[in-house]
Amino acid sequence: MHITKTYLMIPVRDMDRALTFYRDAFGLEVGFQSPYWSELSWRDATIALHVSAADEARESWLGFNVDDLDAAAAEIEAAGGQRGQERTEGGSRLLAITDTEGNSLTIGQPL
Repeated sequence: MHITKTYLMIPVRDMDRALTFYRDAFGLEVGFQSPYWSELSWRDATIALHVSAADEARESWLGFNVDDLDAAAAEIEAAGGQRGQERTEGGSRLLAITDTEGNSLTIGQPL
């Protein structure tokens, strides 16, 4: 087997709103955009947004490490995301985030 690409797919309801959130909150680059499937990147990582039905599962396992958790949380909130519960785990300060599409993700800062 020869893998040519790996991506994390995130279900979204509104493609334009989701693209704007991930571009503005995290500085991800939009590589491909369509009404039903779009791809953003950071270095070699690809994050794919896929339009899903309202009743489909809304869980993703996306996480970002940042150098300033408080500043990152402020940028996320300014882009329309919501701050959740904060915890310390595995030598990192972690913050639960909900994106504009209702997906959960985590941002963390090593202690």
